[in-house]
Amino acid sequence: MPTTQAMPWRRASGLLAAVALALAACTGETSPTPGASAAASAAVTDGGPVDIGQVVMLSSQLVPVEEAEKMRSQILADFAGEVEFIGAESGPFNDRVRAEGETGSGDVSVIGGLHGEFASFAADGLLMDLSDVADELADLGINEQYLELGKLGTDQQLYIPWMQATYVMAARSEAMEYLPDGADIDALTWEQVTEWGANIEEATGERKLGFPAGEDGLWHRFFQGYGYPAFTGALNTAFASDDAVAMWDWLADTWQYVNPQSTTYGFMQEPLQSGEVWVAWDHTARLIEALRSQPDDMVAFPAPAGPSGRAFMPVVAGLAIPNSAENPDGAKELIKYLLQPQTQATTLSAVSFFPVITAELPGDLEPGQQAEEAAVTTMTNASDALPSLLPIGLGDQGGAYNQVFRDAFQQIILDGQDAATVLDSLAGNLQEVLDTVEAACWPPDPESDGTCQVQ
Repeated sequence: MPTTQAMPWRRASGLLAAVALALAACTGETSPTPGASAAASAAVTDGGPVDIGQVVMLSSQLVPVEEAEKMRSQILADFAGEVEFIGAESGPFNDRVRAEGETGSGDVSVIGGLHGEFASFAADGLLMDLSDVADELADLGINEQYLELGKLGTDQQLYIPWMQATYVMAARSEAMEYLPDGADIDALTWEQVTEWGANIEEATGERKLGFPAGEDGLWHRFFQGYGYPAFTGALNTAFASDDAVAMWDWLADTWQYVNPQSTTYGFMQEPLQSGEVWVAWDHTARLIEALRSQPDDMVAFPAPAGPSGRAFMPVVAGLAIPNSAENPDGAKELIKYLLQPQTQATTLSAVSFFPVITAELPGDLEPGQQAEEAAVTTMTNASDALPSLLPIGLGDQGGAYNQVFRDAFQQIILDGQDAATVLDSLAGNLQEVLDTVEAACWPPDPESDGTCQVQ
């Protein structure tokens, strides 16, 4: 395993970027050198330093308390201006951006969000063209495919790529002896995960599989990017299909080996560290502390495959400036600062979101991040890889969309109701969400002519 930071993630970054470009076509502890980024953060013109002033940044990313604090105290520490960082869940995030956009003025000058969120804002003309910023950052080698995504089908740069991540699995070393016979940790199936959990339960009497099914967990992303695509090859267009029923039946069978505390878990790193859970699935940023703190006792590995492939969800976050921005000049300086190599390295170290630039980063990749990088590279390069994009165009309906999947989980798995019956009853709710915003299908669903139709 290489130890330099720049090259390993550059490989995985390119793979995820290639995935992202294909999807876009379908949809139209490393320590930074003290003070090293201070010079990069200073805004300078021919007339000398510029007074950046205060910049209010609203973000749907890095919302959890620990991540938000690291953003404020570490990632933004050397910025030459003053930043008020506000993390907000999807609903309040969308509401504030739209409210300020409707009035034509507001406090927020930088928006940090996901590709799908920006697509909705751009459709309503809320975002500023950042082509000049992209030109100034050209020497950093921002991934060209991600830059293309940021144009959102226009000839303008409506957002600048910021950071990227995905979801993988991790296990404690004591779980490894219970792997099913002949299983390859880098090429597991979801059925083998069930068998793995059964083997552990039989040997120890404890349920050691774990999923982030708590209120603050990203459990809905499991269904949207992993469960449904892996078993059906689709998402909305196969929501109530026979293959979807098979996925829910698989999960119902597996749940008998899942730690019952999973319905309280928001981050899987804590139960992995304590040994409460031995095998877990989660976002890379929500597994990293376990891999970082106990690198000799943990292993990271790709998401398993289902009958339709090894589904995974690439996550691309970006930075945009709303047309209503109070301080657009300061906002541009903040975006340039967040893309500097030192800041990208600090972001990786602090919150385990990976770089989007190909310029060499300072420092070495620590063992925990090496483990995640290797898992991501193996997953995205697998012959059966099946990328599934985050929802696009949902706007303020994102929460309602996610809730449909959480309701299905509650009713089928926790309440023990018949899967086919529940899915048929919830299909109308899902269609209503898509109809409300007239959302077209996104991969892995086939391209739609108009609003995506639930089947």
